[in-house]
Amino acid sequence: MAERIFLSSPHMSDEGYEQQYIKEAFDTNWIAPLGTNVNGFEKELAAKVGSKDAAALSSGTAAIHLALKAAGVEKDDIVFCSTLTFSATANPIIYQNAIPVFIDSDYETWNMSPEALEEAFEKYPQVKAVLLVHLYGLSADMDQITALCTKHNVALIEDAAESLGTYYKGQHTGTFGDYGIFSFNGNKIITTSGGGMLVSNNEERIAKARFWATQSRDQARHYQHSELGFNYRMSNVVAGIGRGQLKVLDDRVAKKNYIYNFYKSNLSNLEGVEFMPDNEWDKPNYWLSAMTLTGKVRPLEVMDTLEKENIESRPVWKPMHMQPFFEKYDFVGTGVSEELFENGICLPSDTKITDEQLERVVKIIRGLWE
Repeated sequence: MAERIFLSSPHMSDEGYEQQYIKEAFDTNWIAPLGTNVNGFEKELAAKVGSKDAAALSSGTAAIHLALKAAGVEKDDIVFCSTLTFSATANPIIYQNAIPVFIDSDYETWNMSPEALEEAFEKYPQVKAVLLVHLYGLSADMDQITALCTKHNVALIEDAAESLGTYYKGQHTGTFGDYGIFSFNGNKIITTSGGGMLVSNNEERIAKARFWATQSRDQARHYQHSELGFNYRMSNVVAGIGRGQLKVLDDRVAKKNYIYNFYKSNLSNLEGVEFMPDNEWDKPNYWLSAMTLTGKVRPLEVMDTLEKENIESRPVWKPMHMQPFFEKYDFVGTGVSEELFENGICLPSDTKITDEQLERVVKIIRGLWE
């Protein structure tokens, strides 16, 4: 069987940048919990995206949890959340004993619909925070969404787990809201094996998040805790991987763009095929190349055919309001996210993929229409 083609697997730098930082951590015996790599990674990522401060954490999920806590979300508070996302976006709302209300997508961005959001504000004027996602590296419509959040004086948290390296009107996603989060999970555009980052221009709240993330240990000689704490800080070894990966982020974005454009130019003329939206104000990282199928060939048929050829693909996220755990919570929208789920497929978008492999994927998919 031909070599496995992955959806999106870890890709260490050819230059070995990560090894240099890890070696330094080992040589100095500064393995955990914190150290120069953690401090360096925070500063370098904040500088890269244009945020004043950042806290390196154990996961993107931990970053969302602390963002909600920093925004003052407590028991029974309502949080508006993008429905078309992975459960890691919504789970921390439950950690805070708050109540998610899921907001539909629009076709223009595949992200949170400003119209549905406006409707939700009318229905729940007491809402505490808005948690939006930049899906697959596509930017949400930030002008309209930030304007609505400002109008209603509500905290905005950006889940930019999938969109590191994406720009909206020349500004990095994750830096428009009160808080932004990034993920460095194994499948992300850069990876630390696992980890996340919380960013904000509010340096005082980032300092507080760091405090919570280190078990809320008070400044006392003995172990003293006046607040509930969490074990959420990133290790110095993991942060070393992140510092090395950050050096090749622009290369990874360029390759993801190349992959997306390759698929689009070779598949978009097929009946019923439409690719993720292109907007002039959006410069996506195209973390995953996704398309919708509305003709006789269905996504499951494509996925099954690719899998038989040892090629990984996946459906578009199943919306949160359709998930057994979350279906009891309210949903505001017209079903756009459900349609994207029913018709969507994510194609192999691995940055190590070769032209030969891309041609193979395209040939197999085109064969289903012939």
